[in-house]
Amino acid sequence: MNKLNLHINSLIESKEEIEIVERKGLGHPDTICDLIVDHLSIRLSQIYKREFGVIPHFNLDKALLAAGSSEYRFGGGKISEPMRFYIGDRATYQVGRKKINLDKVIKDEIYAFLKKKLRFLNQKNFIVINEIKPGSSSLQDIFKRRTKVLPANDTSALVGYAPLTTLEQIVMKVEQFLNSKTFKKIHPEVGEDIKIMGRREGKKYYLTIAIAFVDRFIKNEADYFEKKAEVKKEVEKFIKKKFSLNPEISLNTLDRRGAGVDGCYLCVTGTCADSGDSGQVGRGNRANGLIPLNRVAGSEAAAGKNCISHVGKIYNLLSFKLAEEIYQKTKKRTTVWLVSQIGQPVNQPALISVGVEDLNKKTKAEIEKIIKKNFLQLDKFITSLVKGEYRVS
Repeated sequence: MNKLNLHINSLIESKEEIEIVERKGLGHPDTICDLIVDHLSIRLSQIYKREFGVIPHFNLDKALLAAGSSEYRFGGGKISEPMRFYIGDRATYQVGRKKINLDKVIKDEIYAFLKKKLRFLNQKNFIVINEIKPGSSSLQDIFKRRTKVLPANDTSALVGYAPLTTLEQIVMKVEQFLNSKTFKKIHPEVGEDIKIMGRREGKKYYLTIAIAFVDRFIKNEADYFEKKAEVKKEVEKFIKKKFSLNPEISLNTLDRRGAGVDGCYLCVTGTCADSGDSGQVGRGNRANGLIPLNRVAGSEAAAGKNCISHVGKIYNLLSFKLAEEIYQKTKKRTTVWLVSQIGQPVNQPALISVGVEDLNKKTKAEIEKIIKKNFLQLDKFITSLVKGEYRVS
């Protein structure tokens, strides 16, 4: 392995007076797209390995969820037109004489994912349209090179950081709390489509939360507002217990009493994609599950890209892993940039740039050790990606 082009610098970060963080939850149309293609990229890698003995060229990071139509009603509405999930880009259908039924694999895996993650989406209301075609010869050639690590198939710049701020943690944990199986057992009316916009003004915290309530669990308008108030109280209790904070919380602020169904935020399937909103890969959360507007951002989304050559997947997740390892070792805020050059081995980035606050010789030596170890063992990290041990959040 050649010498790494590693630069370690002092990280100068002032405490900003204003901080803004967003998270699109499990059932948000953009998140559905991201999570489906990421699940597919992992499963397809495993299936390729099993069937062909190798993982050939593919990328599944182009997908669109076109919203359907539905009629909301207290006590339960109906879907009048199903959602349509269009998936495209490139994949390998055949290696030598051996073929796989990629269309069947794609659809089976998508519906298995929906059954596990989203309670009310199925083959009747969520139609999968497969537009995946064979890949270009130049990119397919990369996968024929029998080397321990493959050449990068793109030129990109990715970045990770650690630790999360208090606001980032609140936004992340609140959505996970609301979409947990435990919470859903108590409050089945809370749909998976949850979006949280958090902001900090100095030391004061604010959360604006949008939750699509499942209409079959809402008896009438009074029941809706009563359950909405209960959910808000649960969120306040959760934040106070976990963070010892009392942020100002606004929930479903478009609601209008006296307007019946039209004044309530309802859905039939747990996601507003059943009527209101479409989704697309790459428009949602970053690789760590957040949209932190004050943070640096990379040039690629991770979801759906292949696990063994596309730096959009490898470096996106690796940069956060490296930043977390450095932070755990040094207890200093860290930012890690990884820049690739197409055609160069993925364990030889064009640039590694690490920024750490209060840099000294001891910290610099610890960082160098962590970086070198990870890139010497990059093949093991890639194997862990194929196994699904690291995923977009």
